[in-house]
Amino acid sequence: MEDKAQIQEAIKVQGEVVRKLKSEKASKEQIDEEVAKLLELKARLGGGDDGKHQFVLKTPKETLTGKYGEDSKLIYDLKDQGGELLSLRYDLTVPFARYLAMNKITNIKRYHIAKVYRRDNPAMTRGRYREFYQCDFDIAGQYDAMIPDAECLKIVHEILSELELGDFRIKVNDRRILDGMFAVCGVPDDKFRTICSTVDKLDKLPWQEVRKEMVDEKGLSEEAADQIGEYVSLHGGMDLAERLLQDPRMSQSKQACAGLSDIKLLFSYLQLFQVTDKVVFDLSLARGLDYYTGVIYEAVLTQAGVAPASNDAQNGSEESVSVGSVAGGGRYDGLVGMFDPKNRKVPCVGVSIGIERIFSIMEQRAEAAAEKVRTTEVQVLVASAQKNLLEERLRLVTELWNAGIKAEVMYKKNPKLLSQLQLCEETGIPLVAILGEQELKDGVVKLRVVASREEVDVSRSDLITEIKRRTSEA
Repeated sequence: MEDKAQIQEAIKVQGEVVRKLKSEKASKEQIDEEVAKLLELKARLGGGDDGKHQFVLKTPKETLTGKYGEDSKLIYDLKDQGGELLSLRYDLTVPFARYLAMNKITNIKRYHIAKVYRRDNPAMTRGRYREFYQCDFDIAGQYDAMIPDAECLKIVHEILSELELGDFRIKVNDRRILDGMFAVCGVPDDKFRTICSTVDKLDKLPWQEVRKEMVDEKGLSEEAADQIGEYVSLHGGMDLAERLLQDPRMSQSKQACAGLSDIKLLFSYLQLFQVTDKVVFDLSLARGLDYYTGVIYEAVLTQAGVAPASNDAQNGSEESVSVGSVAGGGRYDGLVGMFDPKNRKVPCVGVSIGIERIFSIMEQRAEAAAEKVRTTEVQVLVASAQKNLLEERLRLVTELWNAGIKAEVMYKKNPKLLSQLQLCEETGIPLVAILGEQELKDGVVKLRVVASREEVDVSRSDLITEIKRRTSEA
């Protein structure tokens, strides 16, 4: 058996070689060759005389690079003892794609809630953090066009409607339409992704600043930038897709036409799902991540009124002010194949909900309205009016638990009644079941409605039925 320390040292040296090549922007072939050598050394380290292997589960940055475009600068890079570059999870989509490839899964529908990390400048009031939760919903598998895509949009519509966050819009576009638009407007092929990242800033910057970045920083011709400006100002629905299919420039791109045809089909399904009131076909939507291959979408909240079907993106004016993206997603048909040794592709579409951003908005709305936020699902607090009734409280709360009622007691032997009532006021518990010496003698429980402070004596035998009746009406 080879000396373990020698192999570890070789791994460290080879790791430095890989990092140096990457920093020098060497060719992909050269980097891949050296990475393969690194992996071979690690495989040798994992072997033993007993034929067993040690598997170390990691998420190497090789996994994450080349998938997020200019957002890659927000990835948290780490370095382990072997010299290998590692990173914290940037989103839930790339790990999901790798999971499908590793387990040869070709058909699945799933949701996933977990933490992700961004090396970004936090903005707490806008729900922008470096460590935060996302909720993803994805559909993987070979299906007829736009059916799963429409369901993803239906889910976003349903979530934002149920949460009652205020008026919202779900912007929809297609990467094929964007690429086709760039091509017919004269953008060189090697600038597609970088210009796409600039267009993606239109929700934060006026057109003139976006145009300036395209021309001055990224070397795009003024003519090409102005032609892009004509298109990214367009918003609409199925009618806009039909109009663009007849556009003299756009109709020259097979890519764009394929995307426009799918947008038409998507809107026909969205009509059946009854969600077109909130969905708009928006050519300024770009979403900078590199792994998107088709339909893309983003949900934004608006401060007042209904977002107009069209607005003047070239001068940056809008009737309705955006308060930020709360969900986004799209189709990523090529991502699974990037992790498969045989490049087997699994079509995928999904959406990511920004949980912290939604919570931040809900908290701000509650504060503005001076509303008390209910912080518990407890339906009833079992309280006592005198001392030495802990056993009776525990006996009653057990009865309620056994009946499937969400109940709670204070963890004190002799809490003051006022303290127990204040706990209900602060946390939003709607009912209090109060026990006292007289109630125990009479075989009743005093049931108090916290909001109205109404109290009624309920027989012990009827208590569960009465609590269930009152909580179902609430």
